[in-house]
Amino acid sequence: MADYPEPVRELTAALRRLPGIGPRSAERLALYLAQADPSFVSGLAGQLTRAREKIHACPVCGVLTDQDPCVICGDPRREAAMICVVERATDVFNIEKSAVYRGLYHVLGGKISPVNGIGPEDLQVNSLEERLRHKTVREVILALGSDVEGDATSHYLAKRLQSLGLRVSQIAQGLPVGSGLEFADELTLSRAIEGRRLIDQESL
Repeated sequence: MADYPEPVRELTAALRRLPGIGPRSAERLALYLAQADPSFVSGLAGQLTRAREKIHACPVCGVLTDQDPCVICGDPRREAAMICVVERATDVFNIEKSAVYRGLYHVLGGKISPVNGIGPEDLQVNSLEERLRHKTVREVILALGSDVEGDATSHYLAKRLQSLGLRVSQIAQGLPVGSGLEFADELTLSRAIEGRRLIDQESL
């Protein structure tokens, strides 16, 4: 049985590396692109290149942006007394869709995972503390996933940040157990943030 030409097979393999793209979807996309109008393909390639060149992490909070600082950090209307700590840059956009939180953010860049060799020193914890020392922040909201690693990271951060005399709270448990913010809808996230609870220092 004849197979697809090598360029199509190579493109299919490349597309399969994208999140959420399975073998069949990658194959359909590869076949579509291989037969699409050349101007469309060239335009798409250019857009991908420009996006990768322009998008970077905000030097202040770590969210994806094309300007320094990002629009959130540079907005004087945001509540500078609150910082919401998230695992990934994409979590910021999920929370923003809920339209209930108007404070600032800090992206950790992951979560503590001894099994994978990821410790606090591999995350943006020191930069978070540096921000807290130079800004008038009253509350830090921990908005991490509800899996074991997310809970361990929240516990570590709460203990470390409370030593600075800050109010540390955690979003309410409305998220599916073992999942992250990317799987929660806007209503669930808004209720989780509004129903956040103060972390008791004695329980740490």
